[in-house]
Amino acid sequence: MKISIMPGRLEGAVTPPPSKSISHRAIIAAALCPGRSRINNLALSQDIKATLLGVRAMGASIMYDKEAKGVSIYGIRNKAQSPKINCGESGSTIRFLIPIVLALYGRGDFCGRGRLLSRPLDEYLRIFTEKGISWSFLQEKMSLKGELPAGEYRLRGDVSSQFISGLLFALPLLAGDSKIILTTPLEGIGYIEMTLDILNKAGIEVSNGYYAYFTIKGGQSYSKLNLDIEADYSQAAFYFAANAIGNNVDIRGLAPVSSQGDRHMVLVCRQLAEEGEKEIDVCHIPDLLPAIAVIAALRNGYTTKLTNASRLRLKESDRLTAVASELNKLGASIKEEPDALIIRGVKGFRGGVTESHNDHRIAMALAIAATRAKGEVIIEGAESVKKSYPNFWEHYKSLGGVLHEI
Repeated sequence: MKISIMPGRLEGAVTPPPSKSISHRAIIAAALCPGRSRINNLALSQDIKATLLGVRAMGASIMYDKEAKGVSIYGIRNKAQSPKINCGESGSTIRFLIPIVLALYGRGDFCGRGRLLSRPLDEYLRIFTEKGISWSFLQEKMSLKGELPAGEYRLRGDVSSQFISGLLFALPLLAGDSKIILTTPLEGIGYIEMTLDILNKAGIEVSNGYYAYFTIKGGQSYSKLNLDIEADYSQAAFYFAANAIGNNVDIRGLAPVSSQGDRHMVLVCRQLAEEGEKEIDVCHIPDLLPAIAVIAALRNGYTTKLTNASRLRLKESDRLTAVASELNKLGASIKEEPDALIIRGVKGFRGGVTESHNDHRIAMALAIAATRAKGEVIIEGAESVKKSYPNFWEHYKSLGGVLHEI
């Protein structure tokens, strides 16, 4: 899908979709409870559908309520002998469910689309080898065999927090006690905070050793959830960016007190509104980088450096390359480094033809940049927003955005 956007100011009220990160975690916790849970205000993006279908393949039952925009989940009862799970392009789905499948079934198959199976799984594969779990890749499928044992797990904290979250979901199900020890400082603390918050709501106890280690008692049981998913700060970030560059969007539905790490976008916007050179460490807020880059690119005459960003090369696209190349097509001045972007602010953007790199966050960042362009901005691969925000283009139009499909 290719769309054309004409420059114009966005104005009006919008409610971002429910938090994708919280939704993944709530669905999984509900599926692990031996009863009926209710998850309200759930957006059926491609990634969330992948997790729902994943827990269904594991034996959970799901009933959709379109009017109430939610689901009832009946926890895993009829266990499959060897679950076969299609994760689509969802890194959260595959990384969260792998250790749970091993804990419950001792074997399973996973497949996906796009870059999914080429995105890092090395931390799991190393751990599995140490624990006697076998794995193989064949014809776009990953097969695993072996029971997840209780005990000590050492893994890096600077690759993806999703490995830690996956183990935090799985280890309480085992008979014995376990401990997760991080061998490098944790990046993405906010994501672990969300996992711990959902586990706590589901009655699971985890002892947090200052994000350097986690102690998990075995033999625990998940309790039923009745949860309303709050609006997503990571999607709202694009509207915060829009306001920072001259638009007037009333962002509604966000929880003022939230476990979402991406709530820090509010502070980042304040920081970038100040004069002078700035350095923003995106170590714990990697998903915000595309939106932040749009703001930084228009800080006319000032340089902004976005640091500790190497993990962004392993997302749906290489986001450092994608952000730099696509915004530069619109007249930005961005230099790419191995783990950073150096952005020299310019006065405005020009029109041009851009590409989403099949990445939802790149497409949305380009749409916000288009509001400050001097001419038409074309975005190829605009359908990529369906991964996390299916209604993004409808909301963009409702705010006065002038766009059409070409």
